[in-house]
Amino acid sequence: MESRKDDTPYMFPTSVKELKSLGWDYIDVIFFTGDAFVDHPSFGTAMLARVLQAEGYRVAVVPQPGWKDDLRDFRKFGAPRLFFGVNAGAMDSMVNHYTAARRLRSDDAYTPNGRAGARPDRAVTVYTRILKSLYPDVPVVIGGIEASLRRLTHYDYWDDRLHPSVLADSGADLLSYGMGEKAIVDIARAVEAGLPLWDIPQTASLMEAGAESFRSDDTIILHSYEQCLKDSNAFAENFNAIELEANRLNAKRIVESVGEACVVVNPPYPLLSTEEMDAYYALPFTKLPHPRYKGARIPAFDMIFSSLTIHRGCFGGCAFCTIAAHQGRFIQSRSKESVLEEVCALAAHPSFKGVISDIGAPTANMWHLRGKDSSLCEKCSRKSCLWPKLCPNMDHDHSALLELYREIDKVKGVRHSYIGSGIRYDLFLDGKGFIDQSGPAYLEEVVLHHTSGRLKVAPEHTEDHVLDLMHKPSFALFEILRREFEKICRRNDSKFQIVPYFISSHPGCTLGDMEALRAKPALDGIYMDQVQDFTPTPMTASSVMFYCERELRSGKKIFVEKSPKGKQRQKSVFFEKKVLQEGKKHYYCNIKPK
Repeated sequence: MESRKDDTPYMFPTSVKELKSLGWDYIDVIFFTGDAFVDHPSFGTAMLARVLQAEGYRVAVVPQPGWKDDLRDFRKFGAPRLFFGVNAGAMDSMVNHYTAARRLRSDDAYTPNGRAGARPDRAVTVYTRILKSLYPDVPVVIGGIEASLRRLTHYDYWDDRLHPSVLADSGADLLSYGMGEKAIVDIARAVEAGLPLWDIPQTASLMEAGAESFRSDDTIILHSYEQCLKDSNAFAENFNAIELEANRLNAKRIVESVGEACVVVNPPYPLLSTEEMDAYYALPFTKLPHPRYKGARIPAFDMIFSSLTIHRGCFGGCAFCTIAAHQGRFIQSRSKESVLEEVCALAAHPSFKGVISDIGAPTANMWHLRGKDSSLCEKCSRKSCLWPKLCPNMDHDHSALLELYREIDKVKGVRHSYIGSGIRYDLFLDGKGFIDQSGPAYLEEVVLHHTSGRLKVAPEHTEDHVLDLMHKPSFALFEILRREFEKICRRNDSKFQIVPYFISSHPGCTLGDMEALRAKPALDGIYMDQVQDFTPTPMTASSVMFYCERELRSGKKIFVEKSPKGKQRQKSVFFEKKVLQEGKKHYYCNIKPK
């Protein structure tokens, strides 16, 4: 067979015409994605395509294929030499389509000109079923956020019931969960060599065998999907076991029966080294939408074009968040040199306007933070390194991150750099104030040089019993943050604002709790317009609590607001008119909820 190695990087073909211009007579892997195709490392399809390209494989991409017509988009390239890859896009398709009130959204940031309706509900399942009907003998590998978080039995808020693994629903041959750079290469090599796929790390397969046949010391056998349907306690127990393994450095294999088959989830790969992270982000991305869009505006691209990703993972452990389930709890960071190389390239880009929109990550201030004694981390199974209190083994020094910010701002062509990602202030504050010498310097640097006048933070609630269910620190810590923020503003004669984000209708939150939030004296004088109605998403502790109506550690029953009117009422309380006395000043909050 002819060599697969191409001499120079190419822009991935999305049409037969583009394929012919490359002179290709075969394609190794064809990706189908629910997003418009943007060749930027923040988009999973682009990252995996570039990784495969670097290994010498030929890759084509079919963005947002039509699924209601004669299926010409699914037929146009024919069958790939190795396999089809399928993802719903950078967002879960159901979250992309619907609000927390289950109302259809009118736009889609990942589609040209923000047009809604360019992907189906549950896109992974729809695309896979079509491909398996047209090409039954070609492997289909599913991945991305939608597949990753549906790898086992999960609560579907939009159907208000439990669904089995997406492997069972879709008919896919293999599921790659989490960040898939290593897995996608091993999958390609295995298919090419005719080797079995079921034992590749960080993948899940639907096996025609009983769960008991996999029993061993390194395997967790879960309750079956059918048991979970009958008993919500079984579903909660499953989630606790899944979350526990997801937070370990050395996880076990997980097996869950569904019907006469079982889903086998292999442990993940070891953490990426800094060198491996650097290599992925050094791949030849154009950082632009595919030429097929001919200047059409893709809103999500506008947001990420001038942003930087400096690390992956989050050890915050928020109960409502999917980051740890997808990217892991342990931080995997790029080097300072790698980040600065990207900044220099961005500054030289003709479309760059001098402003970096985000020096970011899932949590902005966890770059290169890890346990001081790694041997303790290897034994640890905590769900969070921050809750209920900061782990004493955690290195929380922000000095290196401060230096990175300052080096970025020195790059010629960079006029300003913002931090748009969330900051965990419990990494530098505790109940007494700053926890080390880097904390005051970090907060002042961020406030004065990396915000647009508003410091956005997420206390999420004010009532401690709700915060405990969220796995968030006491609201008293926000009060300390506000005090230190105002000191910085007075010291520098700056009229900056602090903007807190809150969640309504989280499990355990009542209407009275939202009324207490609104009346909190610590929020006096703050213009509050940021509240989000809780949306249960698959594979989070909060969604399991929503479904089971109980706290997951103790099993204690909790109040859960499920009615649309009740949820709307909780959110509306936040926006009702209130007058707060602050000296001779009055503060009004009468913004209507969106």
